[in-house]
Amino acid sequence: DEHLDLDDGRWDDIHVVTGALKLFFRELLEPLVPFSHFDNFIAAIKMQDPTRRSWCIRDLVFSLPPAHHDTMKVLFRHLCRVIEYKEENRMSVQSIAIVFGPTLLRPASEEGNMAMHMVFQNQVVEHILNQYSYIFPD
Repeated sequence: DEHLDLDDGRWDDIHVVTGALKLFFRELLEPLVPFSHFDNFIAAIKMQDPTRRSWCIRDLVFSLPPAHHDTMKVLFRHLCRVIEYKEENRMSVQSIAIVFGPTLLRPASEEGNMAMHMVFQNQVVEHILNQYSYIFPD
């Protein structure tokens, strides 16, 4: 219910805005990619056949609950626009994936190899960014 004025000067620092966005997604009780889908996304990104991998990830995105799917579509569309300006903002696909991978896609418990999970989390985000128009056809 709080009214937020983004024209207020305190929002001029882009790091404040991006930090708030990451914090919002990090503090959700369940991440944008629900816990129930985590293992399936990790298994899909590990597929050797790129066509099968793309198909599987697209199907997984479509299997997300509507609120998750729609939020992902809007967020990733925005992130693709950020990447268009990578020469100015130094945010490449890989950089965005590193920043958002562990925030948007995380296991229910931190058991196992967290470093290995992080690699795959980043790869999933990178894949969705690179395949945005295939995964979210207009």
